[in-house]
Amino acid sequence: MGRHFRPADGDPRLKIFFLTQTLDRGGAERQLATLATAVRRQGRDVAIGVFYRGGALEPELAAGGVRVICLDKRGRWDILGFLARLHATLRRERPDILYSHLPAANLVAAAMGLLFRRMRVVWSIRASYMDLSRYDRLTALSYRLERMLARLPDRIVANSRAGKRRYAEQGFPADRMVVIPNGIDAEHFRRNQRDGQKRRTEWGVAADEPLIGLAARLEPMKDHDTFLRAAALAVAGNPKLRFVCIGEGAPEVGRELKALAGRLGIARAVIWAGVRDDMPAVYSALDVATSSSYGEGFPNVIGEAMACGVPCVVTDVGDSAFIVNGTGFVVPPRDPRALADAWCRMLELSEEARAELGAKARQRVRDGFSVEALCASMNQTFEDLLDREPSR
Repeated sequence: MGRHFRPADGDPRLKIFFLTQTLDRGGAERQLATLATAVRRQGRDVAIGVFYRGGALEPELAAGGVRVICLDKRGRWDILGFLARLHATLRRERPDILYSHLPAANLVAAAMGLLFRRMRVVWSIRASYMDLSRYDRLTALSYRLERMLARLPDRIVANSRAGKRRYAEQGFPADRMVVIPNGIDAEHFRRNQRDGQKRRTEWGVAADEPLIGLAARLEPMKDHDTFLRAAALAVAGNPKLRFVCIGEGAPEVGRELKALAGRLGIARAVIWAGVRDDMPAVYSALDVATSSSYGEGFPNVIGEAMACGVPCVVTDVGDSAFIVNGTGFVVPPRDPRALADAWCRMLELSEEARAELGAKARQRVRDGFSVEALCASMNQTFEDLLDREPSR
């Protein structure tokens, strides 16, 4: 098990094996796909191991030349067979770097690192705050085990400064942690007025109805409850306001949120758009993009909306305020009144003033959060690891 996984002499390619549960649509999964595709374009040998097959991002990765290897996990309790399949895959692939995303994959990667001692293990951590009381017991346990085993990986990549601080406070080794912000493809995410108008027409939003959008999974940390309560307060002052929620979650969560919108008297003002494949068009349809989360790291959707020139109103969690950096408004989390007031202040600005904010937002993304910067930082991290002995 003690093989040296560095490429043979004469082969300049670094071999990287990413590990994740699924390739469904989501911020972490989207960022993994962006990174893997970009690194593959640089000539690296890249593969992604997924616990479960059938993710929506798999065709996109295949088109980008990234191999996706399904480990065929048959369910939550398929553990020994799954680990055996992963072990056999790593013996065959012989990667230099095993780069895992999110707690379940991080725990599995730590175990593989003990078996393949020369393979470098890198964890990716994404959030800056998790209210574990809002999640099931197994999810909560995985986060606790991750903290206990945090000295096993050779490097831990946080996508936000707030995340690094938070995890260090919880006992993660600060000397092994590095902050690498997410990368946003500003050529893909750019404003398209025609496509945006098509989406508004599809949703029945009139030209004189301001549209505020929240793109997020229907899960506790995204705090749709606060979003809907803020919407009710804002509609009381401006009945023409419309709201769109982009994303899905557990069916029962969706039902509860729609019921809440009904009780608040805003059912007709809220569009439930589900998952969309045309996010640049969706962002282009918005007058304001927003995030109501009470826990974040680097919210991709805010960077994507900014790249499309949409001014944002965000809660002050994770690195959201750092990302917006004067191009939008920042409010405290879990405060519907503050969120509603910030939306209204944004909409009270002239169209020219909002367009100027949007242009500054796009430039902020291009200057600070490009895919090129992401790849350069990640490649430097990988190369540095290969120049050192494994930490295990």
